[in-house]
Amino acid sequence: MFVTTRWTVVLSAQDKDAPQSSEALESLCRIYWRPLYAYARRLGHAPADAQDLTQEFFARLLEKQWLAAADREKGRFRTFLLVALKRFLANEWDRAHRQKRGGYATHLPLDTAVAEARYLTDLAKKLPADRVYERRWALTLLEQTMNRLRAEFSQAGKAAEFERLKVFLTADKSAIACADVARELGMSEGAARVAAHRLRRRFREVFREEVAHTVASAEDVDEEFRHLLEALAE
Repeated sequence: MFVTTRWTVVLSAQDKDAPQSSEALESLCRIYWRPLYAYARRLGHAPADAQDLTQEFFARLLEKQWLAAADREKGRFRTFLLVALKRFLANEWDRAHRQKRGGYATHLPLDTAVAEARYLTDLAKKLPADRVYERRWALTLLEQTMNRLRAEFSQAGKAAEFERLKVFLTADKSAIACADVARELGMSEGAARVAAHRLRRRFREVFREEVAHTVASAEDVDEEFRHLLEALAE
């Protein structure tokens, strides 16, 4: 069954003064600000300006009534954020940028050095800003998935096993020396293959759960899943 997610909490309680909704929205923003930073950079903003823009946008999003514009019928958090940012750029950024830098409270700690490095790795693809945003969104979901898997293995006392097995998530099977992995983990080659299969299965489950956190209904998950895979393939 489709469980209540952070985004569905936000959509069901759009009153900015509702504590649960505000906390859920801030949690989502903390996770998904990097795609917006990448979008701003692709539009031609310098790193410092892109940082200011992203900070200012989220400050206003969290403090003002912008959430009231969220449309449950178009219930993807990815779409909502990008549309809201475009409106912000068209209507408010020029005026906001003329104000003293830092005039609004900063709600989110932005590690823009990491965001900038990741943005630069995508420059060679020469994608338009919207596609840069969607690709970075998909990569953020993958990062969230990997963080959750790493935490699960660590809690089970298997952090080293995860670090060795995670290669099975990104490399072609034929390119992995399974015997070497098994030897390093102190298990048989058959056991290593079973462990890798279980990790891949759990990865797919967690990735779908992370996608579900950003859409409004169960019916949207499969379509969003396919869309993100296409973005990653570019």
